[in-house]
This record gives sequence, C-alpha cells and structure tokens, in this order.
Amino acid sequence: MDVLEAIKERRSIRKYESKAVSEEKVKQILEAGRWAPSANNSQPWKFIVVRDEKIRKELAQVATYGRFLAQAPVAIAVVMDPQASNHPVEDGAAATQNMLLAAHALGLGTCWIGSYGSGYEEGAKKVLAIPGDKRLLALISLGYPAESPRRDRMKLSELVCYDRYTEK
Repeated sequence: MDVLEAIKERRSIRKYESKAVSEEKVKQILEAGRWAPSANNSQPWKFIVVRDEKIRKELAQVATYGRFLAQAPVAIAVVMDPQASNHPVEDGAAATQNMLLAAHALGLGTCWIGSYGSGYEEGAKKVLAIPGDKRLLALISLGYPAESPRRDRMKLSELVCYDRYTEK
C-alpha cells in the first residue's frame, strides 16, 4: 500500500473482531514507531504492548474515551520521557501516527486514544506501572476491524493560506 493511500484511507476503529494479531504484525507496527523522527534523534519513547485481557479491561475502565480497549485484541501504550527530549509530545505523536499507518497498511484497525494531560493519564499509568517521571502520550487499540467508518474531509481550499493567515 502506498503511503498516501494509507493516509487517506485510515480511519479510527472502535469495533474489533476477536481474531488474534500475530506477533510479526505487532513487531512491524512497533518498528514503524521506532523509526519516527524525534528532536535531535532523542527517541524518547517506550512502547508497552498489552495483550493481557485483564489489563486491557482495566485500561478501558480508566480511559474515558477508550472503553472499547476491552474488546481490542492488543493495545499499545506510547510512553514518553519528557527529560529526554525538548519536544516529547511531537516526538510521541510522530511515533503514534507511524504505528497507525503501518497497522492500516497491514490490514489492521487502530484508534488513537489521547492520554497526555487527560483526566485518566495517572490512572492508566498506575495500571501499566509507568514511573511518575514518564508521561503516557497515547493508548492505541489494535486489531482486525469489525467496522468500516467513512468520513469526509474539508476541501483543501478551505484549509490552505498562502504567505499569511487569512479567513476565507
């Protein structure tokens, strides 16, 4: 799958088949995250792969907008070290987006569940035993999609300005 096609076709999936995701596919997705750009090549991330159903259910209980994590066969937590980079949020966002696109290219569905600064970041960190000096940027649900949502996008002409910001 071409990268532009993956970008245009990827959608957030919140319903999953019960089919297991192979370790090989998970590793390919993690590789995509590992190769994301980061400030000064700091690579300030750790990825926690959560296959344990009990832990996914605990995460679903604390993640306000991620109740569907309990049904996804896999979750990936994107943990950032804010001391390792002067742009940890941007670095983690790039890694997360890489993983979402890689999963889509492999025929899997994902949903980015933002955790950074949310009311449940601390609760999710406790569930995953993440140290207090680290930040949980995102939780990614992962599995074979059991839905095919479609959404339109705004026209490019409504989003792009040239030389200076303008309201259209």
